[in-house]
Amino acid sequence: QVQLQESGPGLVKPSQTLSLTCTVSGGSITSDYYVWSWIRQPPGKGLEWVGLITYDDSSYYSPSLKSRTSISRDTSKNQISLQLSSVTPEDTAVYYCAGRIDHSFAINRYQGNYEYTYWGQGTQVTVSS
Repeated sequence: QVQLQESGPGLVKPSQTLSLTCTVSGGSITSDYYVWSWIRQPPGKGLEWVGLITYDDSSYYSPSLKSRTSISRDTSKNQISLQLSSVTPEDTAVYYCAGRIDHSFAINRYQGNYEYTYWGQGTQVTVSS
C-alpha cells in the first residue's frame, strides 16, 4: 500500500527557505508513469498546486512560485523534497505531497487539478514574523 508522509520544520522565519520531505512507502517513486506533487492550502483558502516531479526526474512548478521553488528526489530514500525560498507569511499553509499514475502526462493539466490517488496527511508550516 502506497503511503506518503510529509516531514520538516513547522516554523520558518521570513526570508528563509522552507524545506519539506515526503517519504513514500509501499511503492517506488521511480516506477513508470508516477507523478509526485506538492500542494498547499493556506488558512481559509483552497488548494494550490506548488509543483511536481515525474518518475523520470522532470520537474515543473506553478508559475506564481517557480522562481522560488525547487522539487527534487532522493531515490535511495524514496523521498521527494520541496524547497521554497524567500518565504513570507503568505506561504503559511498545510503542505501536502500527493501522487498518481499518469500515462499521458501533460503539465497543463496539473495547474488547479487535484485528482491524485495518494495523499499525505499534510504538515502545517507557519512562516512567522
